[in-house]
Amino acid sequence: MSAVTTRARSRIGLGRWLLPTYVVVAFVLLLIPIAYTFVFSFNDANRSNISWNGFTLDNWLGVCSQPDVCMAFGNSLLVGGAATLIATVLGTMIAIALVRYRFPARGAISLLLFLPMATPEVVMGAGLAAQFLTAGVPKGLGTIIIAHAMFCLSFVVVTVRARVLSLDPALEEAGRDLYGSPTQVFWRVTFPLLLPGIVAAALLSFSLSFDDFIITYFTSGTTQTFPVYVYVAAQRGIPPQANVIASAVFFLAIAAVLVFQVVSARHAARRR
Repeated sequence: MSAVTTRARSRIGLGRWLLPTYVVVAFVLLLIPIAYTFVFSFNDANRSNISWNGFTLDNWLGVCSQPDVCMAFGNSLLVGGAATLIATVLGTMIAIALVRYRFPARGAISLLLFLPMATPEVVMGAGLAAQFLTAGVPKGLGTIIIAHAMFCLSFVVVTVRARVLSLDPALEEAGRDLYGSPTQVFWRVTFPLLLPGIVAAALLSFSLSFDDFIITYFTSGTTQTFPVYVYVAAQRGIPPQANVIASAVFFLAIAAVLVFQVVSARHAARRR
């Protein structure tokens, strides 16, 4: 019995150490590229930013000394904001219609909305490029925004649809019983309840659009977004200013998550 107990304890002990070790190793491997990007944003680089030449703050103080970097970053912000706005508005309306109304081909539309999420980006990017070429539309910021809005639309519909399904119809009925018009019920009852799902869908759309490279590469023409600029610059060495922007975006995202968690915790404490 003692030998069996010793073996069982050794297996339990191995299991207790194996999973934490795996988690630590996985996080280290994921954070190494981020740490490399942050460290080399302070590199005193000359022509390339591959080898360490010395510490400097000039890259952070003069981030737009490489004008192409800031232009590409501005294009990414413009495309991400416009595509997010279009996809969020249309996706919210589609999600409400799919849940609350019955109409012909409703099931087929629900199925088709999942296809962009399952289609490889290479196929989607090549198809959109062929469509723009056939229609005679010149590639640029406009085509990038259209392409990003199209593939972000499915993610918005799926996210908001889940929120609509979780709503209690009795709340809207109570608003109508209190003589509220359909517009008043929507803006004062339905929309506030849908707002967390809409915000989550918008943030997901912006992150997908800002980070996209493959579809953008097929539909951008001569216009460069930040991911396309980084891809082209990587062949000769990414300038440290690009590392500065990437590090700043990373830390801003972390700060936004922390602020959201603090605000949510305070709201939960007040409710209790």
